[in-house]
Amino acid sequence: MNTTARLNWFKLAPKSFEAILAVNGTLESTTLGKKLVDLVFARVSQINGCAYCLDMHVRDLRKEGEDWQRINSLPTWREAGFYSERERAAFAWAESLTRLADNHDARDAEFEALKAQFSDLEIVELTVAISQINTWNRLNVGMRVPVAAKPLA
Repeated sequence: MNTTARLNWFKLAPKSFEAILAVNGTLESTTLGKKLVDLVFARVSQINGCAYCLDMHVRDLRKEGEDWQRINSLPTWREAGFYSERERAAFAWAESLTRLADNHDARDAEFEALKAQFSDLEIVELTVAISQINTWNRLNVGMRVPVAAKPLA
């Protein structure tokens, strides 16, 4: 396993870095709630294998008071009974948009589940959030941004 960083992309491309950060800033004022956004960010980061982002969002979730069992069970959210219908709809949408080549036929059902739980604006905001974490994951995995070893709270 090679964990040596490839390129310091945020210093090499500061304008792009600032633009991505600006999009993140818009997510701070959504009605989705930080905890839901961080749960989605953690789940997408698991799928994409982004250690840096997964570590960051799990730490954020712990600061927000999220339970370890719910964090640890994110990969098995379909089988675990302690996620709300709103969270389940968000996870299904996030997985669908992260794995774009898979299950095109399921997107209509997933979108209908979203409409039952989220306003139109929230659906757009959630979709932007999912796109955003996928962007971070691809940059951080591609450039092999290292995750620091430090104790979790």
